[in-house]
Amino acid sequence: MDAADLEYQTRTRSGCIPPELVSRLLERGHVEVVKGQAGRGEWFCALAWARLLGEQGRQAEALEALAPYRATGWWTAVVAVAELLEGWGRVEEAIEITRVRMKAGHPMALEFYTRLLARHGRAEEAFTLLRPYVGECSLTVALVDVAAAAGRDEEAVALLAPRTEHRCSGFPWCCGGLDCDMVIRLIATIRERQGRTDESIALLCTGGTTQRSHREQLAALLAREGRLGELRAAAEDDESGHAVQQLAWLLEERGDVEGAITAYRQADGIVAYGANSAFELARLLARHGRGKEAIDVMRAQADGRNGDDWVLHVLSELCLEQGRPEDGLAHLEALAAARGGEVEWDLYWIRLPLIAARDGVDEAIARARSHPEGATSYAAPHIAELLAGAGRTEEAVAVLEQHAHENSHDLAGYLIDLGRVEEALAVVQRRTPATGA
Repeated sequence: MDAADLEYQTRTRSGCIPPELVSRLLERGHVEVVKGQAGRGEWFCALAWARLLGEQGRQAEALEALAPYRATGWWTAVVAVAELLEGWGRVEEAIEITRVRMKAGHPMALEFYTRLLARHGRAEEAFTLLRPYVGECSLTVALVDVAAAAGRDEEAVALLAPRTEHRCSGFPWCCGGLDCDMVIRLIATIRERQGRTDESIALLCTGGTTQRSHREQLAALLAREGRLGELRAAAEDDESGHAVQQLAWLLEERGDVEGAITAYRQADGIVAYGANSAFELARLLARHGRGKEAIDVMRAQADGRNGDDWVLHVLSELCLEQGRPEDGLAHLEALAAARGGEVEWDLYWIRLPLIAARDGVDEAIARARSHPEGATSYAAPHIAELLAGAGRTEEAVAVLEQHAHENSHDLAGYLIDLGRVEEALAVVQRRTPATGA
């Protein structure tokens, strides 16, 4: 077992049993398989097995299951053990194993260690450890987060304040992400939790180049404080859409659904990313039984953004939810006609669930296979999903087996559903070298 290999597998989900398949194995009752694979270098199995043992009060066995992984020095395994220990109330042990890695100089250990200290009554110690690292983005955020529990909010502000004057050189490494805008947002966070809301708002309303970058935090603050008038004013010229969204959420929460709908409709033409606002409006309408209006909203967006696949996805999903697959198909057919009848697979497959809902699964599959790209590896999962959804899992497996390498996780999932676990493991455990990763 090797830390670099474990990291590569975890990052790429390559040559290992990924977490979604581990969950599938457990859901299908294959606990012994997960246990066995945990002892054979399968990290996600080991983690799931350790958590299961912990839930059963078998803490020593849980730690034993993770011990070989932790012994490699792999940080992910150290964190997992620390989190288990903390969850079991064995806080000092969690602190100690993290402290050892911090002393060894692991770049991520200090933040984890100090946050752990702060959660368990040692916030002042955490603050003191983080203080020399103001300027390193993630550690500065951690310092701000622990400052309240440490009673050192004002000291945190004093450390941050000089950095509000800095202007980045334009090089991507300048400030390491902790530019003056970020600093202002952190100070505003401190002021808000101190109850000094007006000061926080004033900071986030800072003009010049910083104003746009603060809008999301400002809108959320105004919504939390219920400052409806100021939120309405912010929404009037909000090109980002953040204030509009927060205003609509607040109005809906207060039972003013019509007001929320109006907020989105009035923003149409102001919000630079109107499709996002339209999506929120459509979901709002659908939540309140106004499905036809929701479909109309997304259809208008689809008309204006010819070929934007995510807009077409939302429109199609809405049509399915509302039991109107013919509406979604009509739009997609019109789009195809406008393109001379040629539609690439990335857009074509969106219609398959609609065809299945209207004309049946066999018709949808026939249409999929008749497409010029219907026999490709990237078309196979869509066809398999239709078959599996109709209870025809064996056929889904047959489709995916033709492209097993490209669709290994989908194929393994269906094999698990059929109880063909050894075949599923063989599919996903084909190892590829970690060289160059």
